[in-house]
Amino acid sequence: MKSNLISKSESSEMLKQITSRWKMELPKTKNLKVHHIVDDAQLIIGDGFKALRVDEEYIPFLSETSILEKFPNVMVDMGAVKFMCKGANVMRPGIKKFTEFHKGDIVCIIEESQHKFLAIGKSLVDSSEMESMEKGEVLKNLHFISDKFWEVGKTISN
Repeated sequence: MKSNLISKSESSEMLKQITSRWKMELPKTKNLKVHHIVDDAQLIIGDGFKALRVDEEYIPFLSETSILEKFPNVMVDMGAVKFMCKGANVMRPGIKKFTEFHKGDIVCIIEESQHKFLAIGKSLVDSSEMESMEKGEVLKNLHFISDKFWEVGKTISN
């Protein structure tokens, strides 16, 4: 795996893109380190901050609880957990509770017993539309506990 420290200007530009996409302020970081996991995926690490870039999408890394708590979320029942940990998308029947979100938003997926972050998804519908749904896909699963990104991320320290 190739890793490199990117320049201050590249770091600044990348943080600006992430801040804009996530609609939140991130810790000030002068230099970011980029780890190339596969051709279309990188793990980006800064001071107190980890994110994934998959294709052109920036995704918060699952270990970053303080950042994850700022995103909208859905809570899934325990029956959905094993499917989520294998990369399945979130289906309407598995969702027990949720906060407000819009189509295209990054949404965190939490399991109901321990309230732990399980996965990160991208919403396929608005939460208001989801309320009236009885079945169907609600979130596309982008990053989940035990995926290749998670496994690589555990081996890399800041």
